[in-house]
Amino acid sequence: MLDDTLTLVSWRTRPRSFVALMALYESNYIRLNWLAGDLRALQGKHRSSSPEDCDLVLSVTERAAYTTTLNLTYLLPGPQQPQEFPDMHVRIYHDARLVEAQEWAHAHHSSVLRALRSRAERELDQRWARNMMLNKWLEYCLERGHRFSPATRIRASS
Repeated sequence: MLDDTLTLVSWRTRPRSFVALMALYESNYIRLNWLAGDLRALQGKHRSSSPEDCDLVLSVTERAAYTTTLNLTYLLPGPQQPQEFPDMHVRIYHDARLVEAQEWAHAHHSSVLRALRSRAERELDQRWARNMMLNKWLEYCLERGHRFSPATRIRASS
């Protein structure tokens, strides 16, 4: 099993640097692997339910030879139907064993998330903010007991 606490990081790495960002992508890969198992085998749409948390949905949106793109979101209780939030688009780079949060919801209802996004002006800062959020969110989901497996796959209705 992979352990992100054992990820080697250069002593020259500065926080919020490109090298540190790549280490964060590697940590994201390890955490997503804990959550979903064999990342190369992911396909379709999955729903994880936990008594301690909202339902979590993972949807594979694109597969290529060396990458998989997916959407990860919570189903939050809504007045008429569940709302998807934070609706994060994630790319897995299989050969490099990296996971990058590419995009999150364009507008945030939370003042904390709005403030974080407004402070992340440079591209590197935006990538850092998105991927730090993904990293902490994956850790939180794992702590709440979420897991994806072939048994969590949502079958398309005929």
